Amino acid sequence: MRKGCITATKYFLFLFNIIFFLFGVVIMGFGLWLLLDNQSFIVVLNSSTSVKVGCYILIGVGAFSMLMGLFGCMGAVYEIRCLLGLYFTCLLLILIAQIAAGALIYFQKDVLNVQMSNIVTKVLDNYPGNSTTTEQAWDFIQRNMECCGWSGHQDWNGNMVIINSSQLLFPCSCQNVSLATGNFSEIGFCEAQTPDWPVYDVGCAASVEKWLLTNIGVILGICLGVALVELLGMILSICLCKNVHAEDYTKVPKY
Repeated sequence: MRKGCITATKYFLFLFNIIFFLFGVVIMGFGLWLLLDNQSFIVVLNSSTSVKVGCYILIGVGAFSMLMGLFGCMGAVYEIRCLLGLYFTCLLLILIAQIAAGALIYFQKDVLNVQMSNIVTKVLDNYPGNSTTTEQAWDFIQRNMECCGWSGHQDWNGNMVIINSSQLLFPCSCQNVSLATGNFSEIGFCEAQTPDWPVYDVGCAASVEKWLLTNIGVILGICLGVALVELLGMILSICLCKNVHAEDYTKVPKY
């Protein structure tokens, strides 16, 4: 009976680590996507070192999770206590780091919002309308989230092209389609017929917050699921480690 329980634990831990390995692939892929995708929000925030560091951390965590999944599989299949102990310790550290990161984001959300506002304001002030990568990313965000500026369309009042132009210009990607008359562009600047721009009234900060609130259940569910998977891995690894009294290293392949 005891031997059957150990065998079941071993194979459950093996299957768990396959899932954990795939989680690592997803996390690393997400970090790479944020870093390399020309239409992701990271392009707009490319002047923020902390945001770039966050992407590199995601990539590193993903790669580390893949490595830990490999160690966990080897430790489970070959019943190596040192690998199982190392695996348990690393899972515990990852869980603590995730809780600390979540708490830091929650308590520093006002500081993060101010930093984001400063970065976006700088992008809007220097927006020349030449369809650069950063501009395309911001136009994509405003067009698809139906917003204008970070706090509101007033954020565009500091743009030098709009200030120095003799025409009444406004960013085309802000244009409210329901208020549009005639042909309109999706990038660069458009000419307004009146001082009241035909643009979305809501800022992108409010749109992002609305999206987060709409999807908060999914986000929390994913976070809770990851934490439960990690706890399950810790329980299985420590149970198997306690029940392995003699290690047979001849089972481990040499190459």
